[in-house]
Amino acid sequence: MKSLEAVPAIRRLDTNRDALFAIDVVGDVSPADAENLFGLLEAAYALHPRIDVLVRLTDEESVDWANISENTIRQGVADALEHVVRCAAIGEPRWAPLVGGLFPKALPFEFRHFDSDDETAAWQWLGARPVSET
Repeated sequence: MKSLEAVPAIRRLDTNRDALFAIDVVGDVSPADAENLFGLLEAAYALHPRIDVLVRLTDEESVDWANISENTIRQGVADALEHVVRCAAIGEPRWAPLVGGLFPKALPFEFRHFDSDDETAAWQWLGARPVSET
């Protein structure tokens, strides 16, 4: 039996910077998760036309790319190319080569990859820190 309240694979992280969009990717990413992510990004772009992005990969499993709308992916890439200033990726996704193929070889934003044990360096590079929920 499938639960209607399945935990989303993409979770927003609270930070001390308004113009930083930070997420955790946990488990299998469904098309609904991807649609939600792009909606959250659109809201972030509306508030801050230029943002930094931090993606923390935690127990990432897979992404159902085949069932994510081509238009959704195309629009998401176009928006990222227009709005993202810097992007930090923490961890090593197995699907990284697929995502890399969606973007031009020369990115118009700074991109850095950090190993899981270098998470602190990623936050420092973006001049931010996570804010724990209390």
